[in-house]
Amino acid sequence: MTHEPRQLPIVPSYGTAALADLSSSMLASLDPDAPAGQNVLGLPEARRACLLIVDGLGWELLRDHPAAAPFLSELARNSKPITAGFPSTTVTSLGSICTGRPPGQHGILGYQVIIPGENRLLNGLRWDSRVDPRQWQPLPTVYERATAAGIAAVHVAQGSFRGTGLTVATMRGSDFRPADSMGALAAQAATALRDNDRAFVTVYHGDLDGTGHMFGVASDAWYNQLAHVDKLAEQLAASLPSGACMYVTADHGMVDISPDDKFDVDAHPELRSGLALLGGEPRARHLYARRGAAADLLATWRDVLGDRAWVLSRDEAVKEGWFGPVDAAMTSRIGDVVAAAAGSFALVATKAEPRESRLVGMHGSLTPSEQLVPALMYTAA
Repeated sequence: MTHEPRQLPIVPSYGTAALADLSSSMLASLDPDAPAGQNVLGLPEARRACLLIVDGLGWELLRDHPAAAPFLSELARNSKPITAGFPSTTVTSLGSICTGRPPGQHGILGYQVIIPGENRLLNGLRWDSRVDPRQWQPLPTVYERATAAGIAAVHVAQGSFRGTGLTVATMRGSDFRPADSMGALAAQAATALRDNDRAFVTVYHGDLDGTGHMFGVASDAWYNQLAHVDKLAEQLAASLPSGACMYVTADHGMVDISPDDKFDVDAHPELRSGLALLGGEPRARHLYARRGAAADLLATWRDVLGDRAWVLSRDEAVKEGWFGPVDAAMTSRIGDVVAAAAGSFALVATKAEPRESRLVGMHGSLTPSEQLVPALMYTAA
């Protein structure tokens, strides 16, 4: 029996209004020789542009907290959200931003996905030294494309991210500039913009996401951190050279999950029957079946979860456009079954994933709280 959640999933607007379209449009706005139609968001022409990526700043969260973020909220007044992509998680969204392509093409398809041909998962944040990030994500990055067009390409982020597997996979070709504080982030980005006649600069800040995971997005801790992020954006805007554009977006939103809404896969052996590997994360699961068990696995998960999750086969998820156009080489990375949580529900695994299971704020699915992210713009006078 198939159960349909009462709420419909938000299928990402790939090709018209998704994260990949924002970075592609930015690059096209800087390059007068860009192919026609590449600037799908219709961004204004400029010689310098900066993209501030605030990890975890969902559109609905920003909209609901104008007092904590007056600068960003003012920019949002005349703005519309865009969609993150699926799964709505950091590694996948950074892949989309930094390649200008949807997940089904860049292949970074979730927090934990199978390494085809091997009975193990690749954690996209922690990576694995046995996996070459250049082969795992083979497309040219927006930084490589910018450099080829004569545009300085700079990425500003925490210094410990330099040289990691995810950074190499998504940000190769950039001039990586370390910045371990908010003040340094704004200053490094401003310097990169001032020192180059034509520049494409990205700035990544991750503390809001970490605060939400630990304390929840309804906490004073998250609210206080948002105020700091607002000041970062304001300082960065004030330091822009004349005519430069600043854009602000996020990789995903976030929802708080109460203990009662955490469904422990490890406590339900029927969900483990026929399951070879449990991938993804609590709000967006890739289920890799044992040989011949995919159909039974799909039926069991649908029956047990009912309307608490959207549970699709791999072919159904691809057909529905969850990952955008999927290259044949990337198909096998997708779970035989894909489960996306509806409402405030999470599929934790307390034995296999104790750290992830304890989090308060989570993301990854296709709800408005997770999918809708800002696409704000500020132009320096």
